[in-house]
Amino acid sequence: MGIHISRSHYLMESAMNYRAARQDIIAGNIANADTPFYRPKDISFEDTLAQKSAEIFKNKSEELQMTHTNGAHLGPIDTGSSKPTTFFRDGHMARNDGNSVDLDVESTEMAKNSTMFNALTAALKKDSALFKSVIDASSKTS
Repeated sequence: MGIHISRSHYLMESAMNYRAARQDIIAGNIANADTPFYRPKDISFEDTLAQKSAEIFKNKSEELQMTHTNGAHLGPIDTGSSKPTTFFRDGHMARNDGNSVDLDVESTEMAKNSTMFNALTAALKKDSALFKSVIDASSKTS
């Protein structure tokens, strides 16, 4: 897992992993555009991320906390196995060969997904830069 800069950092990492998985699925749909009887797949992770966000940001006062014997020790990290749901994206007319991949839809979905991935990358860089600047500033005062 590693060190997480903030609670939102872990959520952004999860979102990037799901976006990368979605990019692979969309690319597979485009690659199978000429495969007879192929049905396009998609991945639904918005509900999974909402659940993960609720887990990360909820009030944890109800939970039994680990005792820290030293302030420098890292706290526990939840490694829950939330997985996105894969489904068949129907609703488009199948061609004569039974294939229902619409290249316009797939290209649009890929562009939207890529934009979201790039936005997450920028947010993670900004989050990490803030953390790095704090570390740099604290090392100069010593």
